[in-house]
Amino acid sequence: MEKAKAVIVTQDLTKRFNDFTAVDHINLEVMQGEIFGFLGPNGAGKTTAIRMLTTLSEPSEGTAKVGGYDIRSQSDEVRKRIGLVAEKLILYPRLTAVENLMFFGQLYGLSGSYLRQRINDLLRMVRLEAFKNMSVSGYSSGMRQRVNIMRGLLHDPDILFLDEPTALLDPQSIQFVHDLVRELNEDGKTIIITTHIMEEADQLSHRIGIIDHGKMIAVDTPAGLKSKNGSQSLLEVFLKLTGKELRDSASKKVPMGMMRRPV
Repeated sequence: MEKAKAVIVTQDLTKRFNDFTAVDHINLEVMQGEIFGFLGPNGAGKTTAIRMLTTLSEPSEGTAKVGGYDIRSQSDEVRKRIGLVAEKLILYPRLTAVENLMFFGQLYGLSGSYLRQRINDLLRMVRLEAFKNMSVSGYSSGMRQRVNIMRGLLHDPDILFLDEPTALLDPQSIQFVHDLVRELNEDGKTIIITTHIMEEADQLSHRIGIIDHGKMIAVDTPAGLKSKNGSQSLLEVFLKLTGKELRDSASKKVPMGMMRRPV
């Protein structure tokens, strides 16, 4: 059997914001065809690392190759091979599912009968054919997330980044997304998934990396992490490695909806 190759390789990948180091010299390999769970507390560096790997942010130091291409010097080639499903929904609510997907497909350089067929195939895959011509503003949160996932799959990427894909979903939608992730993986896609749901990471991931304070502190299979740490659950492992202290943070900006006149 041919040995799996690494499709993501980081070398001292680092990101600084002034005096703050968000990602601190991480070295990591993600193998072709695996589901890799990327875990960490709030502010640990997960999102910053994902932004660098998906070419949305340049490293301050170090580099990485994704799909065999350098994220600094070959960013266009990297983007052709990755799909990103961000935690924030990237959809136009007044448009239908088909209209949204036609727009984003054209941004990927797709067009004509190929794009229409691709959209139809994906609609069938996520069971939204009956709702394809309805405005997504009327969709449930689970339906919107399925369209969001379709958006990341339009150009049939080899590597898919899923940032908290089941946040705020109902149990049925969560199970559907889990089944979809496994199906996509069985079709050959490498998947990197971030989540705060330890049971989800345990069930889906072939291997898990835990980042805290910008540093990779553990990488292993779920079973390996539990065995090494003498724990029965991944949650126990996570809390043992990252601590139980709350990771509260707050912005100095006040959302408009929260502004009130003094009384």
